[in-house]
Amino acid sequence: MKSVALGGPPAGSAELLQPEPDNGRYPRLAVHDTPLARLQRYPSRIATFCLVELQKVRHDRTELLTRAVQPVLWLLIFGETFTRIHAIPTPGHIPYLSYLAPGIVAQSGLFIAIFYGIQIIWERDAGVLTKLLVTPTPRSALIIGKAFASGVRACAQVIVVLVLSVILGVALTSNPLHIIGTFVVVMLGSAFFSCLSMTMAGVLMKRDRLMGFGQLMTMPLFFASNALYPVSIMPGWLKDLSKVNPLGYEVDALRGLLVGTPDQLGQDFCALVLAVLVGVTAASSLVNRLAR
Repeated sequence: MKSVALGGPPAGSAELLQPEPDNGRYPRLAVHDTPLARLQRYPSRIATFCLVELQKVRHDRTELLTRAVQPVLWLLIFGETFTRIHAIPTPGHIPYLSYLAPGIVAQSGLFIAIFYGIQIIWERDAGVLTKLLVTPTPRSALIIGKAFASGVRACAQVIVVLVLSVILGVALTSNPLHIIGTFVVVMLGSAFFSCLSMTMAGVLMKRDRLMGFGQLMTMPLFFASNALYPVSIMPGWLKDLSKVNPLGYEVDALRGLLVGTPDQLGQDFCALVLAVLVGVTAASSLVNRLAR
């Protein structure tokens, strides 16, 4: 009986280990996944996650209509009433409705994004998130894709608010660059607040807890900004709080773009970009907790 060596391949089999020449009959497999290749795929991964989120809206378009009710009521009831009583001083003595409209644009994006973490918890409970996290896709691509999708949803509300504002007689800009800038600012603001919501989802872990957090944070963020009234009439402690409120920078930028009030657009834009970077980093670092 011949003994079989277990330590290596049979003699004369070296040629069997050589790869066959590529004659176009077999697909070529990637041997190395270089950092450059991963970087080149990064935008496509973000776009994929964003597209998946937006497809959910296509299957339930009534969501966009129902979410548009609240900003419409703010403009019709609160805006019209306070315009008539002249209770709130506005810079340059512009009509209060013109002052309020950019604040309601920012508010509509906030109300959509601040509850975005509930969706990622639902995906965890349905087993979808676990399947996404076992892929080699960077966590930040998942977060950015969802944040960008929340910004697109917010832009749909922006269109409703802007159209209603024009109907109510608000003198908005007709400069196309300013309109494009408006959508960019809204997307940045919504991206940050959705990242904040997903960060808290990684901390709280439960939908009912996150719902309570969203309700707790929405009003302080809104009323501690310049969405309804100028910062100059706030008490001192509220002025200090407004300095670290990203919604205030978003409203200031929107007001300068849409109605031409004095603004610091460069500072506002940089503050929003920095807020988004911090939000993406925080949410990406905590999303793994949801898969445990």
